[in-house]
Amino acid sequence: MRGEASVLHADLDAFYASVEQRDAPALRGRPVIVGGGVVLAASYEAKARGVRTAMGGRQARDLCPDAVIVPPRMEAYSAASRDVFAIFRDTTPLVEGLSIDEAFLEVGGLRRIAGTPEQIAARLRERVRVEVGLPISVGVARTKFLAKVASAVSKPDGLLVVEPDREEEFLLPLPVERLWGVGAVTAEKLHRLGIRTVGQLAELESAAAERLLGKAAGAHLHALARLRDPRPVDTTRRRGSIGSQRALGTRPRTPDELDLFLTQIIDRLARRLREHDRVCRTVVLRLRFGDFTRATRSHTVRFPTDRTALLLTVARGLLEAAQPDIAARGITLIGVSLSQLGRVDSIQPELPIEWDDGARLDTVLDAVRDRFGAASVARATQLGRDPGWSTPLLPEHE
Repeated sequence: MRGEASVLHADLDAFYASVEQRDAPALRGRPVIVGGGVVLAASYEAKARGVRTAMGGRQARDLCPDAVIVPPRMEAYSAASRDVFAIFRDTTPLVEGLSIDEAFLEVGGLRRIAGTPEQIAARLRERVRVEVGLPISVGVARTKFLAKVASAVSKPDGLLVVEPDREEEFLLPLPVERLWGVGAVTAEKLHRLGIRTVGQLAELESAAAERLLGKAAGAHLHALARLRDPRPVDTTRRRGSIGSQRALGTRPRTPDELDLFLTQIIDRLARRLREHDRVCRTVVLRLRFGDFTRATRSHTVRFPTDRTALLLTVARGLLEAAQPDIAARGITLIGVSLSQLGRVDSIQPELPIEWDDGARLDTVLDAVRDRFGAASVARATQLGRDPGWSTPLLPEHE
């Protein structure tokens, strides 16, 4: 006996672009691209013309010359996300956030007080539309995987329920790209083998899938294709790291430009640590080169810290070590993750405790930004230069 379809996957539609259209009525119904050098988000009007996230700005403008290009407003997106997640948590205490714009909700125990899962999903969509002014798509199914697929199929601004007795009817005809974890490379490999639908993958034996795709990936995808996904909605998972990244486009970047981007990223991440009373020990630098290869470099400090100056010094050392590769291959993305997180109150301080100038500076900057906004004050290295912005690394979430 299969369980009830009680897992909701709620996913805001073209989130950044929808916030821009909400806040500027003149943009509604028009193709909107967020970000100029690299597409950070595109409205459905722009997507219909072939524009996609992470596409170069020039290619996007060639595909959609009448698009309205707007700079990103991270504070507006974060505020909208908080408002939406407040509705999620008002709907059910069992919420597992996946990113700034999507979450799983378990509503199976609410039938007597709130109605069926479909009724709850419909009410949630209406609340997000009325209270936050944004479209949201919701999939309802027995498992997280099927709920996520259902929300994707229902887009834009849709609601789709996959009842347990028609799961195979829904899933098996879909292209393999719908499986959670199938990217372009895996899809191409499957296509070369004549496997284009989920049903065709499900027909394979598990051992054959593992042999073709690798043991871990093959087992995972084969299980999903055969409707096996035992993971419950997880509300207790703690974040193991936080991170930000910036796409740089394809033009050459000077060391000074890269240092500016790195400073912006570290400044933001260190502030997030302090906002949540967290410290970290490991700094991880992530780079994507012009030839699409990637590199990861890391350094672990002796004592946990949330100090901007120390984290920036470590990150600069990692970036300096990577300069020969950058000079030879170019760079298209720079990102930083802070890991081995802990709580401030769990750290045994060394004596004597010294409040150095760096700590006082961090405290003052945090206070000014809390009162007047993130853009109200900057470090000297950023004066007169493109303020830029960084996007969260997924699947990290608040």
